Order: sequence, then structure tokens, then C-alpha cells
Amino acid sequence: MEDIKAVQFENGKLKLIDQRILPSRFEYWYTDTEEGVFEAIRTMIVRGAPAIGGAAAYGAYFALLEANGSKEEFERKCLHLITARPTAVNLEWSVKRMMAKAEQCGYAPNELLKEADSIVKEDREMNIKLSEIGLSVIRKGDTILTHCNAGALATCGWGTALGVIRSAHRSGLDIKVYADETRPRLQGARLTAWELKEEGIDATLIPDSAAATLIRDGRIDLIIVGADRISADGDTANKLGTFALSIAAKAYGVPFYIAAPTSTIDFSTKDGKDIPIEERDWDEVRMIEGIDIAPKGMKVYNPSFDVTPHENITGIITEKGIIYPPFDKNIERIRNGETLG
Repeated sequence: MEDIKAVQFENGKLKLIDQRILPSRFEYWYTDTEEGVFEAIRTMIVRGAPAIGGAAAYGAYFALLEANGSKEEFERKCLHLITARPTAVNLEWSVKRMMAKAEQCGYAPNELLKEADSIVKEDREMNIKLSEIGLSVIRKGDTILTHCNAGALATCGWGTALGVIRSAHRSGLDIKVYADETRPRLQGARLTAWELKEEGIDATLIPDSAAATLIRDGRIDLIIVGADRISADGDTANKLGTFALSIAAKAYGVPFYIAAPTSTIDFSTKDGKDIPIEERDWDEVRMIEGIDIAPKGMKVYNPSFDVTPHENITGIITEKGIIYPPFDKNIERIRNGETLG
């Protein structure tokens, strides 16, 4: 299978796979403005914390071009870009890195473009590394459950949770995968299932509500999911439904792993209570492709993410090693530049 590239820069434009229309159509979406990148992130043309970070880096580059030498305008545009989605920490991390680089390089556009390219390249390298490290938690013939999409489409290449799964498949571990459909945006059904099928992995799509039964019945050997933000104590924000999976996994003794690059760790956030949770449009729940599936005017609670407490997590797979409890102490070691054994 040819590697999927969700975030690319070609001929002065950001080139994104339009993830709103997969799997029925595969099309690219282009922009060369900061506002265009903002809208691509907000409307989920691009989604997944690392991919958002990569796209945002080019958004900051466009912001510099549009600022016409005004540092104040550049900063305003960058701060606007950060507000596109509140939960994925890679967005803020990427834009602030670009802002720091701009100041360091004297606001030279070519240098800022190189920095954006570096962010994308580094993310792919981190994903491949963490996927290799993640192989240590998988046995031959394991059946793995995953939730939402944490594959190449959600990153700048290869994937995190799905990257570990892809590496296990290519290593001949003869794995099987169950993928939650992931209501209400159906990223599991539309995106993860598409990636698994393209990769030739033995995979089965399930309704979200079937996962607990499979766990109870001993049909799941381990769970691997991605992350949008990890706090300093190991609490993890991921797609809505992850918390419920962690409860079932803990109740039945199924290992529950997070896979994410260290750029997803928010060292400044003490615990999960401080992670902002995005609430999205009610029509995401009330409608599917413009067709009503609920009464008009029905109130909806539609958080895009939930927080899994670190007590429910077996380990966090990163490019610097697997973080095991005590999470706060070992995350601090990561912050200090250590590589875990």
C-alpha cells in the first residue's frame, strides 16, 4: 500500500485529503491562506491532533505572508488559528513553535516554511518510532480493539494507534482488529475502516455499543487508541467513548494503551480536569448527510472528546518509550529529555 499523506505542501499551497467525504470519494482540498487553514481545521477537512498540528504550521506560514511585515498582525492571525479547535494540544504547540521560530529568524518566510516542513517530517518520524516501540505490547495472533481514527489520516504520516497496528501487521504478527464506528462523525467507520482495508488487515467494524460485550466475552486481547491531549499526570483526552472503553477494559483485565507522540503531552496541564473539551454542532447527532434522524429542535449534548483517567491506562506508547505508572513521575522524565527503557 502506498503511504497516505494527509498533510502536504505543494506549489505554495497546503494540500489536504478532504476527510469529510471519505470513503465514498478521495479528493484533495487546497488553501494558501491562514483563514483557509483555520476553516479546514474547524470543519474537520483535516482532523487528528498531529495532523492538525502539521496543517497549522503551514497556516502560521501563510499568516506571516499575509501580515506584510507587521509582527502584530502575524501574532493576531496565529492566535486566531489556535482557536480553531480547543482540545487538540498539537494545534497550540505547533503554532507557538512557529511564532518562536519567526522571532528567532527575523520573520523570514523561507525559514518559517522550513520550520513547518520540519514539524511535518518530525511527526512522521515520531509515529514510525513509537509504532516500532509499540510492537513490544503485541503478541502474535492478538485481537486489538481501536476507537476513532489514529492512523495516517490523523497524523502527518504512518499513524499512532493505527500506526502500531500497521507495524504489527507488516511484521507478520497475524493480528485481527475490531474498529468502533465512533459516533457521531463515524471516523471509525469512514476512516479507520478505510485505512485497515487499504492495508489488508483482518478487520471488523462494530457499533460502539458492541465493544463492551466483546471485552466481557474475552474476545479482545488489548485496546490501543490515540490521544488529543495528555496532561502531566497521564489523564488523556481522546474521542468521545474512549473513557467508557477504559472502564470496561479495567473491569475485565484487558490492557488499555494510549499511542501518541510526546508533542501531545501538555506539560502545563496538571490533570484531566483542566483539559478543555470541545462541544460541536448539535446537527452532528441529529442528522446524517443532511437527513434528520431525530426530531427537529431536539436538544443535544455533543462533546467531541472525553477524558480517561490515568488509573485506567496501562501505558502510553511514545517515540521516547512506553510511559508506565507512576505516570506523573515518568512524564516528568520525558519533559526533562529522558528516553524511557
